Amino acid sequence: MSAPLTLFPARNLSGAVRPPGDKSISHRYAILSALAEGSSRLEHYSTGADCQSTLACLSALGVEVRREGGGVVHITGRGLHGLAAPAAPLDAGNSGTTIRLLSGILAAQPFASEIFGDASLSRRPMRRVIEPLRLMGAEIAAAAGDRPPLRFSPVSAGLRGLEYAMPVASAQVKSALLLAGLYARGRTVITEPEPTRDHTELMLRQSGIPLELAPRRVALAGPVAGWPGRDFRIPGDASSAAFFLCAGAWYPDSGVLIEEVLLNPTRSALLDLLRRMGARIEIVNLEQRGGELVGSLHVSGPASGRLRGARIAGAETVALIDEIPVLAVLATAAEGGLEFADAAELRVKESDRIAALARNLRSLGAECEERPDGLRVPGPQSLRGGRVETCGDHRIAMAFAVAALRCQEPVTLDDPGCAAISYPEFFAELARLSEG
Repeated sequence: MSAPLTLFPARNLSGAVRPPGDKSISHRYAILSALAEGSSRLEHYSTGADCQSTLACLSALGVEVRREGGGVVHITGRGLHGLAAPAAPLDAGNSGTTIRLLSGILAAQPFASEIFGDASLSRRPMRRVIEPLRLMGAEIAAAAGDRPPLRFSPVSAGLRGLEYAMPVASAQVKSALLLAGLYARGRTVITEPEPTRDHTELMLRQSGIPLELAPRRVALAGPVAGWPGRDFRIPGDASSAAFFLCAGAWYPDSGVLIEEVLLNPTRSALLDLLRRMGARIEIVNLEQRGGELVGSLHVSGPASGRLRGARIAGAETVALIDEIPVLAVLATAAEGGLEFADAAELRVKESDRIAALARNLRSLGAECEERPDGLRVPGPQSLRGGRVETCGDHRIAMAFAVAALRCQEPVTLDDPGCAAISYPEFFAELARLSEG
């Protein structure tokens, strides 16, 4: 654990911030670059520990990875069939994205491999990705049936395509199956119950790989031919931007500019919700980059000074699952508060986020109702201040750093260092925007 950090209230927020490279895109571009034929240059690659875990795993698979200063990463691809057997088990760290996406690749290899994670990742269920990969012909063993470490046996006969209706919406599982489908004989067809982020599909199409796309359905015919490496500037992380969006929405007179951030429509649910709550958000400098929308966001709170409450359920919960921690904090400022339903997935993230949110909100003097699949946070109500247990969870730590801005007294985070999983510079950037 890192040393505790005490944060103080702020009168207002102002200034510009540029989040690190988007985590989802960084993971995916690194993997596709490793499988490409030729070199790729990735600019503004995520500084978070999770994305560094992906690079370390790729290096262990024989991929040449070279880092420059300023977030530039050079990757020399080995082609679809050029990966090498790792000399030791692959370490995914705390990264669920790393272990799930690489599972789609490792399942197709002619060599044995093993991938594991830290104590937190080792508690997270992997059945959703293991079962469909087994249906494709993969041989996978797991601890306690579906927990890391995952052990992959060589696939001498190769994988076969499948038609698979995902029981639960998950962009990570969808991506793992598409990556496996690159190697598989025949068509891999995936149907999802709710739309999820489509970065993998966009990247595959940009690489020249034919896909059939329909609402909530994607199909890929394999095995595919190779594709060349490419250069790409990764946009700012949408999930990291969420903390500054919610912080800016809390102050009627704030002037926060979030520069060069990913604006993929599958990641825009937070903008829609904050506008519904009354926040003022303006998009400037909009452009398209590699099939992705990128732009800057200017955010301030409602002119009335009071946010409106809302209920978040169903498909909206799926789209906002990573943002619920900071929204639960912001709920204390909203007329009527916020209610979150259909969010049982939060129980098996880096921590039990529902329990962590309820416990820490109460520690700061707020009322909330914890439910099996979500919580209700009434509002408006004041936050007193106090001590927060981050549970080693980066989103809990950053959410309650935002809460500290509007508390009556200081807030102490017991383990702020866990924020480095996704955003090592977060606390320094938040302090720079704050007016004490």
